[in-house]
Amino acid sequence: MIIDAHQHFWDPAHACYPWMNGPELAPIRRPFGPADLAPLLEANGIDASIVVQCRSSVAETEEFLAVAHATPSVIGVVGWADLTDAKLGDTLDRLRALPGGAKLVGIRHQVHDEADPDWLLRADVQRGLAALFARDLAYDFLVRTRELPAAIATAKAFPQARFVLDHSAKPPIADGGSAEWADRIAAVAACGNVWCKVSGLATEAKWSDWDAERLFPFVRHVANCFGENRLIFGSDWPVCLLAGSYGEIKSALETCLAKLGASVREKAFGVNAKAAYRLAG
Repeated sequence: MIIDAHQHFWDPAHACYPWMNGPELAPIRRPFGPADLAPLLEANGIDASIVVQCRSSVAETEEFLAVAHATPSVIGVVGWADLTDAKLGDTLDRLRALPGGAKLVGIRHQVHDEADPDWLLRADVQRGLAALFARDLAYDFLVRTRELPAAIATAKAFPQARFVLDHSAKPPIADGGSAEWADRIAAVAACGNVWCKVSGLATEAKWSDWDAERLFPFVRHVANCFGENRLIFGSDWPVCLLAGSYGEIKSALETCLAKLGASVREKAFGVNAKAAYRLAG
């Protein structure tokens, strides 16, 4: 099974997406749903996808579970729930009891938008993570270089849990990279319970001036750090449309991964996502 482990659905007319402000995001400030994604998956040889949260809303998670219930190709949902809520466990149990609830595979919060770089280490957040892991769900780290130390400490605090690092922690590709990002990627990869999504890279480059060759040093670094068993492909559609089409993004990442070996490419496009999220089938 070929899996796109990171895509989104949204409708700005239906809900507020604070991160979607700014004229540069106008091309994606419109509805995107399963009917838009289906032909892209078929055209690019993708069998299934995982839909990932876009806003801090339990209602959105409920909507995504309903979509997953009605859409066989959506095999997993990484939703949102309030990690600081003392009743988080009850919320998670309720979500899992909904139609499509069996497809809830993880939770994510937009940590890189928090003012505190150590937000993950707050006592109430750590309590919430414990409730999450007690239900055998994964946690997606949405962080940049600044928040990686807190992510590393969190991964170490829960050695039996499963974490997925989104977008390779958003390396500063447009600026030529940074030694700090590279060093912290190596440190988080040393935690054997963290997988890394090779996703969202083109939009960290200059949107109108990138190609597989320019992405490759960053893909190679995360591959060297995480190894072939913990790399996961994700398109980051429709955010990726700011930099290129679905096909262009998929092709560029496939080229990068294939340069590292056929096994690296094959595992990143399915096997590793199934392991990280404990996907059925």
